[in-house]
Amino acid sequence: MPTRDVPESPASEDPATVATDAGRPRARRSELATPASSAKMCEKAAASNADLVFLDLEDACAPAAKEAARGIAVTALTGLEWGRTVRAVRVNGLDTPWCHDDIIEVVTGAREALDVIIVPKARSARDVWWVDVLLTQLEHKLGLTRRIALEVLIEEAEGLANAAEIARASSRLEAIIFGAGDLSASLRARVDGNFDPVGDYPGDFWHFARVQVLAAARGAGIDAIDAPYPAYQDIEGYRRSATHASLLGFDGKWAIHPAQISVANEVFAPTAQEVAEAHEAVAVYRASEAEGVGAIGRDGRLVDAAHMRLAANTLYKASLAGA
Repeated sequence: MPTRDVPESPASEDPATVATDAGRPRARRSELATPASSAKMCEKAAASNADLVFLDLEDACAPAAKEAARGIAVTALTGLEWGRTVRAVRVNGLDTPWCHDDIIEVVTGAREALDVIIVPKARSARDVWWVDVLLTQLEHKLGLTRRIALEVLIEEAEGLANAAEIARASSRLEAIIFGAGDLSASLRARVDGNFDPVGDYPGDFWHFARVQVLAAARGAGIDAIDAPYPAYQDIEGYRRSATHASLLGFDGKWAIHPAQISVANEVFAPTAQEVAEAHEAVAVYRASEAEGVGAIGRDGRLVDAAHMRLAANTLYKASLAGA
């Protein structure tokens, strides 16, 4: 694909410098899915403690309800008190008859009350580019003073293969999301309703796909969000899944039920002990560095510049979580 057709990627790969148009990074520990067709559920979502809520025009809306759901979403975005919660809408796929009008009607109606549009089933950078161009036209036409950001779902085999290209497709892009459900179908995987293999499998079934999405996000300097966990009554199972994603380096996870929000907010924030250890490591290292020493021994372990990068990651995530 010609590079002139794709907007430039973010200027820096340092997560601390990838900011919104409001001038600050966004926390994405928990992203709550809410059917845009239900005004009642939208109201509950606005009162939740999720870092981000997305009103879903895609899978959560039956075809007959999709067009009416746009107006419900606009009313919720503009009429409810959202506090610090990032306000998002997931539109229908680019290959559906609804996507174009989803974007036009929601942006025109919500204007400054919309922070993020989530694009499902991205297969190539050009999919993201198309949405970027449409948003640019709308923002200019409507006189919006703040750019609407994008998140993109990697949930097709083609999209997974092109994840790195997709992650760099637009300067609007703030996160890519690992979508295990549709990816299962696209890969023809034999999984159950929770996207787990139906038979014995040697190791983590989704490890390769997760790392591919994570590496694409980090290479572009944007966030990586882990897949939903459909078994919403299994809170400990959700915690295990979130913990595994957090250990890999993901920034957050989808929640399909409000009960999952507090777990995600906890798991994807550093503990008080981790924050204290990061501060101490930085202080000791900087003191030695001032004396001309670039690597030191601390508690029987080598501490060098790589450890400072790890400490910076911990303190950055702590700042997003308000710790």
